[in-house]
Amino acid sequence: MNRTGLHPLVAIGLAGILAIALAGFGFPRGGQAAAPTTLVVAIGIDADTLDPEGQTTTTIANIVDYMFDSLVWPDDERSGVQPGQPQYTKLVPQLATSWTVSPDGLTYTFKIRQGVKFQDGTDLDAEAVKFNVQRWLDPAVRNPNRYYFTDIDPSRIETPDRYTVVLHLKQSSPTLLGRIAAGPGEILSPAAVRKIGNDKIPLGPADAGTGPYIFKEWIHGDHITLVKNPNYWGRKPYFDVVTFRVVPNAGTRETMLRAGDVQLAFAPPAPDLPGLRRDQSLRVVEGPSDRDVFIGLNNQWGPLKDVKVRQALNYAVNKQAIIHSILFGLGTVLESPTTPALFGYAKVQAGGWPFNPVLAKKMLAEAGYSQGFTVTFRTPTGRYIQDYQFAQAVAAQLANVGVKAQIQTTDWPTYVKWITTPLEQTPVQIFVLGWATQYLDADGELFGQFYSGQWPPRGLAPSFYKNAKVDELLLAGQTTADPKKRVAIYKEAQDLIWKDAPWIFLWSQNFYVVTSSHLEGVRTTPNEKFAAIYATWK
Repeated sequence: MNRTGLHPLVAIGLAGILAIALAGFGFPRGGQAAAPTTLVVAIGIDADTLDPEGQTTTTIANIVDYMFDSLVWPDDERSGVQPGQPQYTKLVPQLATSWTVSPDGLTYTFKIRQGVKFQDGTDLDAEAVKFNVQRWLDPAVRNPNRYYFTDIDPSRIETPDRYTVVLHLKQSSPTLLGRIAAGPGEILSPAAVRKIGNDKIPLGPADAGTGPYIFKEWIHGDHITLVKNPNYWGRKPYFDVVTFRVVPNAGTRETMLRAGDVQLAFAPPAPDLPGLRRDQSLRVVEGPSDRDVFIGLNNQWGPLKDVKVRQALNYAVNKQAIIHSILFGLGTVLESPTTPALFGYAKVQAGGWPFNPVLAKKMLAEAGYSQGFTVTFRTPTGRYIQDYQFAQAVAAQLANVGVKAQIQTTDWPTYVKWITTPLEQTPVQIFVLGWATQYLDADGELFGQFYSGQWPPRGLAPSFYKNAKVDELLLAGQTTADPKKRVAIYKEAQDLIWKDAPWIFLWSQNFYVVTSSHLEGVRTTPNEKFAAIYATWK
């Protein structure tokens, strides 16, 4: 076995396929029979892991979705639903053909699809699902989204027959099905996991899924290649090979798209969108998303411990000007810690935190920083729309009120390590980040980012924010069945978080990809995925 998880002979056999994949698009069906049909996608970042449970990044979750299925799934192209536009909040069967919930909300019974095999040849059955649920909850497995599943009692998972799984909950969970329908709920082969080992799965989960594509190669920093699963139980995809090219520079992604070296490019430069829309050889696919983009503030570091300082930094940044001049309109100023795409959203402040550098300087002086202070400002490059560019603009505006923000950037896997380091060792002071919950509920945003139990390494809340009342509200929101009461709970929580200013609240970004005009069937989803598994070439 080599480091890709493949037998050397298999790897040699793939060389021809990969050569075509990396050269660009091969031949459409009806062309030369010997050539595979290949789709090449340019993304801005490399993966940090391909294990569904370890996901931190929606872009990489797109890739993982090609290889794995979940018990249930949102009603999008991934579910096999064909006609009309998807109702993304509706859940439909995938590896479970049906499910029931007890009247008290504490027992979930799933009927498992029969005749499905994992890519390693082993059978999907109730015991395999039970293994995965226990793995979701296993503290030895890296799972930043473990809170998705902690309402499940791991000691009370029943398999009354080969194709029935019964989950008993410790408390009611109105969002549990939505969480199971997200990427961290995707199902792996128990045999493959035992063979590879939990700590090896990030290197490539060969043969571990039931999905329409199989992992073949990962050359770090360059590409990830998948090939079609010939034995897939569901709807068969069009392309034989899909290669994700790692291209951090947005301009380079556009150049490759125009040259035909790739057929789908993640977020080419925002300034070029008008021209891209006019180009009849291309197609811009775009829509609103649930992603908050923000400047995270380490609430436990130096000056940022003071709420007055954090509020001052919000006044110091002109969000609307940056959206207009750098994002070219591809964003909407945040008026709340959540976005309107989520159940439980409540507008806190119309227009967001106003731009008022005079007040910002006054508040900094009142907090004892009349001469300002110096802070390390970390940002990714190629992860969010114009991320490095808007970080420079934010740094310039902070400098205007005396805060000297020293920008640092790196590749995405290293960036993830920075923001997932425990408080005692964390290098982050202020940082660019975006959050798009995979299930469209305020719980996914608020609990994931503002519940103190989600501080790294347990979760993905690197602002290290803590408010006991907010913690209490967020826990209540997770167990309250009445939707009206949940809305009231989340409104109170959003009001408190907004005033505490644990972030510099920026904007909700629009999400877009650009494709060849010959590539059809690509859509974007509200949780910021590009749905291209069933794209076709015309």
